[in-house]
Formats: sequence, C-alpha cells, structure tokens
Amino acid sequence: MTEKPHHINEARLAEYLETQIKGFHGPVSAEKFTGGQSNPTFLLTTEHEQYVLRSKPPGKLLKSAHAVDREYRVLQALENTPVPVAAPYCLCEDPEVIGSTFYVMSYEPGRIFWDPALPELKKEQRSQIFEELIRVLAVMHTEDVTAVGLADYGRPGNYFERQLDRWTKQYRAAETDKHENVEHLISWLSANMPEDDGQVSLIHGDYRMDNIIFHPEIPEAIAVLDWELSTLGHPIADLAYFCVCLRLPQDGNTKGLAGIDREQLGIPSEKEVIEQYCRLRDMAPIESWGFYLAFSLFRLTAITQGVLKRALDGNASSDQALQVGKAVPFLAEMAMAIINEEN
Repeated sequence: MTEKPHHINEARLAEYLETQIKGFHGPVSAEKFTGGQSNPTFLLTTEHEQYVLRSKPPGKLLKSAHAVDREYRVLQALENTPVPVAAPYCLCEDPEVIGSTFYVMSYEPGRIFWDPALPELKKEQRSQIFEELIRVLAVMHTEDVTAVGLADYGRPGNYFERQLDRWTKQYRAAETDKHENVEHLISWLSANMPEDDGQVSLIHGDYRMDNIIFHPEIPEAIAVLDWELSTLGHPIADLAYFCVCLRLPQDGNTKGLAGIDREQLGIPSEKEVIEQYCRLRDMAPIESWGFYLAFSLFRLTAITQGVLKRALDGNASSDQALQVGKAVPFLAEMAMAIINEEN
C-alpha cells in the first residue's frame, strides 16, 4: 500500500538517478509505502520500470540510528550469495537531492505476510512458509562475513554486553516516562548475561515475517528487507527476536501468535522452530533461552520508545507511530514475566 503526499522533489530525483542507474529514464513518480515505523520507503515508478527508495527520516535523529548507508552496504555484500536480497543500485549521501541520505534498490514483486497466523493460506502452506523463514535465517547466519567483505561490519565478542549498553543509551535518549519494569529489566539483564561463546555472524536485527518478500506463488523467500539494524553479532539474538515477535498478542498494535492454536493452523511451536534452526546449523540445544527472549524484548522496548519519541517530536515516518509507542510498558512487563518464569 502506498500514499501521497510526500517531501520528495521528483524532478530533481529523476535528474540525479539518470546519472547513477543504468537504463533509468525520468520522469519518476514517488509514492510512500504506508507500512513501517523507521526509515521512510518509497515506490518509484517510471514509464518502463519500478524501483524502491529508502531514506533517513527528516528532523533531528538519534546518533547511529537510521543508518541507510549500512543497509546499502549489506545489500551489496549479499547480492551474489544464497541470502535473498533486493539488488542495490545507488547510495546518495547528498542532502540536496531529496533532503536526506537515501539509497535505491530493485523492486521485488511478491507477497508480504503481515499476519504471522497466515489466515490467507492453507495449513500445509503455513508450515512451508515457516520452514522457509527459518531456513533463510540459518543460511544468513552461516554466511562467511569475511568472504563477502563484512568482517569489519561490527565489533567481535561480548555482543550482548555491548548491545545492552547501546540499547540502554538509546532508551535513555528517547525516554519520555519512567517505567519500573524497564529499570528492573535492565538490571536483570546486566546481572544474568551468559558467557560469550564466540559465535559471530551477520545478524539482521529485525528478522520477522513482514520483513520478508515471498515469491508470488511458491513458499520461497525472494528478498529479506529492512537491514537497518544489522551488524555482526550473536546469531541467537535473531532467533530469539523472531520468536518474541511470534509471542506478541493479536491486537491493534501488534500481530503475534499469543493464544493461537499453532498446531491446528500448521504453524510450528517455538520448540519446533528452535529445533529446526539448530538442526540446520548443526548446533547443540540452546542454553539461557530466557535471557535471549528477555534481551530481545528489552531491545524491542527501546526501539518502540524511539518510535514514540519521534512521534512526539513530529518526525515519525508513520501515522500509527504514536499508538505503537504506547506498547513500551507492555513489552517490559512481558519480559519480566519471562524472567519470573525462568526463576
């Protein structure tokens, strides 16, 4: 779904892209995709072709946030690997073109499933979609980061310690209210951090159902989207985040699987998701699973708080941002419930 109006000067953009993308010819029409809360994303349409543009949002931004240049680098690195991505065409860091840094990639026509319950599919098809999701995640985590030129894409070692520090700072920078459960969660994560086991891979950072484009007809992923939060880190962070998203409720703000009979729908249980992932990567069973879930929820809490802050400041990329931001106390409460279950 797309919408207008927007802030892009289409004539200036077309003039620039004609010098950067082989075969590009203006004029161009830009329509903003309605989904998403972070980097504004636009469908570009010319007479003969379509493209996708992602840009930083307008206004004052948190340091290191909305790094579309990092997204572009990942697309370049993964373009000729088994990890499915859109083709990267150009990166523009000149604010004179549209007002902020942006990149352009290929438009990949296919299916995006916004509801992980997959109501539009049959039982067997749901199972196949989830199998493909976990397969792609495992492929991503086994990719040789040195071979694709991403050896310096993040600092190795002590991933969760560094991430807890980073997201705590991000949360504080965007904080609008005091939440007791958030404070308890930060303290517990710091005190219960597992020892670093040395695992390092490219991680997506926001791996969930609606960040994958599937083939229009078969259960095949054709493009993983939204690499803004990607880095080098511990692969279990991606797996736990994916499972946390499935634990969320089905309500106006979130689309999860809480309270849904997965077996009846043909959707694997969390245990089955973990077993498939470990089997594909030839891994031993995962220890400290509760920590990884709680950490993922804190990270999601910090991201959501940032969405709320941008909404209050008038810089959000979606009209629903203010409502989404109100989920902060719920997410922290959910994390504390997991911690209490573990103890």
